[in-house]
Amino acid sequence: MDVKEGDDIQQGDLIGAVGKTGRATGPHLHWTVSLNNARVNPKLLLRADQPR
Repeated sequence: MDVKEGDDIQQGDLIGAVGKTGRATGPHLHWTVSLNNARVNPKLLLRADQPR
């Protein structure tokens, strides 16, 4: 994890690295978003014209 709560980030900023820990079956970056204490799908917050 290369950012912490409260950091401002911009498109293209490095936010984390791919890894494999715990029960993961392969390398991945787990990205979650909390909005008002509820987890939401991060894709809902991306602009539609940006590649995913």
